[in-house]
Amino acid sequence: MRKYFTIYSLFRVCPGGAYYLISRSLGPEFGGSIGLIFAFANAVAVAMYVVGFAETVVEMLNDVDALMTDELNDIRIVGTLTVILLLGISVAGMEWEAKAQIVLLIILLGAIANYFIGTFMPTKNKEPKGFFGYKTAIFIENLSPDFRDEETFFSVFAIFFPAATGILAGANISGDLTDPQSAIPKGTLLAILITGVTYVAVAISTGSCIVRDATGDHNDTVIDTVNCTDAVCTLGYDFSICKEGGCQYGLMNNFQVMSLVSAFGPLITAGIFSATLSSALASLVSAPKVFQALCEDNIYPGLGVFAKGYGKNNEPLRGYVLTFCIGLAFILIAELNIIAPIISNFFLASYALINFSVFHASLANSPGWRPSFKYYNMWVSLAGAVLCCVVMFVINWWAALVTLLIVLALYVYVSYKKPDVNWGSSTQALMYNQALIHSLNLTAVEDHVKNFRSVCFCSRGGAVVSVSTGEADLDLEFFQDHARCQRWLNAKRIKAFYTPVFSDNLRHGTQLLLQAVGLGRLKPNTLVMGFKNNWREGDMRDLEIYINTIHDAFDLHFGVVLLRLPEGLDISHIQGQASNNNQVVISVSEAKDSDSDSCPSKTTSNQSSPLIIRGNCREKLAHLLNIWEFFFTVQPSSTTGLTLLIPYLLTNRSKWGDCRIRVFVGGKINRIDHDRRVMATLLNRFRIDFSDINVLGDINTKPKKDNKRIFKGLIEPYRLKEDDMEQEAAERLKAQEPWRITDNELELYKAKTSRQIRLNELLKEHCSNAKLIVMTMPLARKGTVSSALYMSWLETLSRDVPPMLLVRGNHQSVLTFYS
Repeated sequence: MRKYFTIYSLFRVCPGGAYYLISRSLGPEFGGSIGLIFAFANAVAVAMYVVGFAETVVEMLNDVDALMTDELNDIRIVGTLTVILLLGISVAGMEWEAKAQIVLLIILLGAIANYFIGTFMPTKNKEPKGFFGYKTAIFIENLSPDFRDEETFFSVFAIFFPAATGILAGANISGDLTDPQSAIPKGTLLAILITGVTYVAVAISTGSCIVRDATGDHNDTVIDTVNCTDAVCTLGYDFSICKEGGCQYGLMNNFQVMSLVSAFGPLITAGIFSATLSSALASLVSAPKVFQALCEDNIYPGLGVFAKGYGKNNEPLRGYVLTFCIGLAFILIAELNIIAPIISNFFLASYALINFSVFHASLANSPGWRPSFKYYNMWVSLAGAVLCCVVMFVINWWAALVTLLIVLALYVYVSYKKPDVNWGSSTQALMYNQALIHSLNLTAVEDHVKNFRSVCFCSRGGAVVSVSTGEADLDLEFFQDHARCQRWLNAKRIKAFYTPVFSDNLRHGTQLLLQAVGLGRLKPNTLVMGFKNNWREGDMRDLEIYINTIHDAFDLHFGVVLLRLPEGLDISHIQGQASNNNQVVISVSEAKDSDSDSCPSKTTSNQSSPLIIRGNCREKLAHLLNIWEFFFTVQPSSTTGLTLLIPYLLTNRSKWGDCRIRVFVGGKINRIDHDRRVMATLLNRFRIDFSDINVLGDINTKPKKDNKRIFKGLIEPYRLKEDDMEQEAAERLKAQEPWRITDNELELYKAKTSRQIRLNELLKEHCSNAKLIVMTMPLARKGTVSSALYMSWLETLSRDVPPMLLVRGNHQSVLTFYS
């Protein structure tokens, strides 16, 4: 065992951007519907940005009296030529698109700087057009709203909002990013910050420098400014005629006012070209990528033709053509104020689903949901989702209703078709939690004749199961205690079920339990057993049963966790105990409530886990509660572990929240720093907090002679010593006592034996003050390693150390980079 633990299901962020995030979080129903709408919204956004560009070009042509036909048709002509050019750049590949974006970005930054420089350079010839430089009176006057022509805040917001949709441009091309898991959150947050600051700064500066209405006439001046009531009058101008309409200058009338203010007007025009073309190009690339990801998932039949990619980057050329056609159709509308509100609803619906998916993942309490953002709060996500929906209806209630009906229709279609996909969505996690919570609540409700239902299968499964051994008539009372024990669990607020199982011995009872317990997806997947501390004192046949029970769990694809506490789990000293042959397998199922008094030895998939103890029903459960108190007492020190998921789940509990996770991993002396960095990177990608990583360069050092001598004394009574007897007698004794250790077995597993002794030395050296050790359990090949040797390994590994969980999975994925 070169490494201490194994990581499963390494996951990368795939192409598809917002669609991919929503579909993998909320499932194919929501993902498919919103993915189609999001791709369409990006395609229409191409038209909006191109029309904005074309309007600027046509205004310039109009200024020099060079229109080709009329303004509307010229916008259509210029827009068509522009989108053809952008399509050529996109089809050329991401390299060309990235180069074009860099050039456009430089121009845009220059234009923004040019504007702000110009705000400090007012001139007399610009004053009749409304630009006076920074004036407090102008800022105060412009601070209050003044909507005209039946416009409202939300109608203006609907036109402005698409300008902010570019914040997801990076997420939409997630498949082309080198490190999307790091780049997407950083890029998106920076995009929000930079664009937000820029837009606010531009709004404040224009509102401080430029009046709302101006005639542009140098003769509209006033001599007496004593009785002036508006800002422009105090500055010596009379623009009152603008109240009757017809003025061409000022913030309310001149859409090219930034060119007037800037130090060099043509550079602002270049900046407008850059901003519109850059956004159009980003949308033209984003829409096909999202649509291709949707088509590859084969959620909607007939769209698979658009999933095909070309070239080394799997470029969606067919998607580019489809986006071009949609964009061109909307370009022919040639009205920016008509196109913008259409896509606002689609984008708001997408953002509402993104926010809701984050909230839903938190609500489901899935172990795979591990947000790394320090200030994350699920209720902020819910508020964002609600706010997006509210704004949709305020902007245009019938358009919002149509959007939601389209989403609902697509959702119903996918739900009806039931595509054969399983993405581990939060919907599945929430369904499990809800089923578990309702099942737990039902145990506290007395049966009533009105609600009687016949149940054909006798075993109802459950999370607390007792295996009773012996004669059937001796255990009738044990079965009759069912209701009383369940009431006791409810009174103690232990989130668990109680179900008795009868068998002739522990192994057979556990086999029944592992095969039959549970209901559907509520079936356990991990067997948790107490460590058999007294294995050297009792009948070795009991040890054979104990070890074979572990092997049975692996054969049935269950994980196994052995819990060893210094005081042990044997409570046979409790007065009123049942027969010593009685054993109880108790499995604890975890509810969603993060502060509930449920078992912290939670399975890797948040399901139930059996725990073996001995004794009478109520006393057993009482002692088990004391054991649980160990896990739910505030631990001030640290948690040491080599298996990642269980320590992470424990630290999510409020009473273990102050604990720290220390990670130990084997390595080589000359690679300690490298191995530490690699492990730190891996843990960060899994979004698991840790306090320290220790690379044990001396893990392969031979154990101390004293400890080897102790191990030799430990196994001495159980050796077969076949060299001291005839072969036939040795074979007969081995058949009668299969737990005995042969000389050949000792030699074959000499290295593994030394490893367990050395690991115990390291645990004592590094982990003596830990509150809990979580460590990978060594495996023994069934039928090859004798029970006595295997138990000696476990005994040696866990001897004289703090409480320990020896963990071995069932070859199912338990960790993923994706949340």
